Amino acid sequence: MRKKRVFLIVLDSVGIGDAPDAEAFGDVGTHTLRGAYRTGLLDIPNLRRLGLCRIDGLSFLGEGTPSVGAVARLREASRGKDTTIGHWELAGHISQEPLPTFPEGFPRDFLEKFSRRVGRGFLCNRPYSGTKVISDYGEEHLRTGKLIVYTSADSVFQIAAHEDAVPLEELYRICETAREMLTGKLGVGRVIARPFTGKAPHFTRTENRRDYSLEPPRGLLPERVLESGMESVAVGKIGDIFAERGFSRILRTHSNQEGMARTEELMREDFSGLCFVNLVDFDMLWGHRRDAEAYARGLSEFDMWLGSLLPLLGKEDLLMITADHGCDPTFLATTDHTREDVPLIVYAHDLAPTNFGIRESFSCVGATVESLLGLTVSHPERVLPLRTI
Repeated sequence: MRKKRVFLIVLDSVGIGDAPDAEAFGDVGTHTLRGAYRTGLLDIPNLRRLGLCRIDGLSFLGEGTPSVGAVARLREASRGKDTTIGHWELAGHISQEPLPTFPEGFPRDFLEKFSRRVGRGFLCNRPYSGTKVISDYGEEHLRTGKLIVYTSADSVFQIAAHEDAVPLEELYRICETAREMLTGKLGVGRVIARPFTGKAPHFTRTENRRDYSLEPPRGLLPERVLESGMESVAVGKIGDIFAERGFSRILRTHSNQEGMARTEELMREDFSGLCFVNLVDFDMLWGHRRDAEAYARGLSEFDMWLGSLLPLLGKEDLLMITADHGCDPTFLATTDHTREDVPLIVYAHDLAPTNFGIRESFSCVGATVESLLGLTVSHPERVLPLRTI
């Protein structure tokens, strides 16, 4: 099967149940999708029609109408549960070692060097909820001009700053400096700019977040598509996750709504290649904040948009929908990502509905896209055997 365009949409954090090794991550019993389902607010007829309810372990969604898509349950082979490792595996790279985390905060000597480089002091330096950290440290930050530095259970170095105290461009430069310095044993997956506004006690994070990823390995899916002469388009934070490497166009967005709108515009264009999309609100706004009802409404909104998108899919197009990890909004032991399997839905007009069961790596996605676009496949054994009707 050969296609002109592949639209690969990552529903950031939409996990479908704890992985076999979840105990090692403290995530036994987690299930992001079921948490949203149990609110009673989940209305996803289009995802059901594409076969979501037929994925192994999702029978609680009901049988629904006969499936028109191919589906699989994907199990992460990499050692991690963060955005960077998840997306890199989708694109073909299995990370044998987890990215470093800092449950006790970052080393003092590093932060002192960083502070001298950027000309500002720092506050906090502990794992923290992103909304609580600005509530607890926001006033001191405004009074002193010091940066709020914090982390989580994931491999991240996050810097929160009020937009009135630290202009966005300065915050972005500071994060670029941090990214340059955080290498080797300090090589976290992402440095994240977390701007906020407002007055105490009502500080609010803005949509001007920016991620600065560790340089990905060479030869991942976006880079291979671009080098073949086709278009490789990033929508949302995809460009940041791959350190802006491997793309002919990078379209940053501030919300699911904007990401869906950009994707729809691209589907109306004429190009050959890959459109790689991340919809981050599931993770950033609803998963980490443990808001199951908002999570369910967000999935329902995506599903409604999906119903309008499918008719735009051309005969030479193929749609893939998947996720990168979990972030169970009902799991109250932590506000961090959860180690879960993820769904894969594949749809094209001429595709035979198939359930591929459990696949032991997210990397089957990248290998299958390579095959669909006519590239030399780096790992043929990972390609899903899609069939035409």
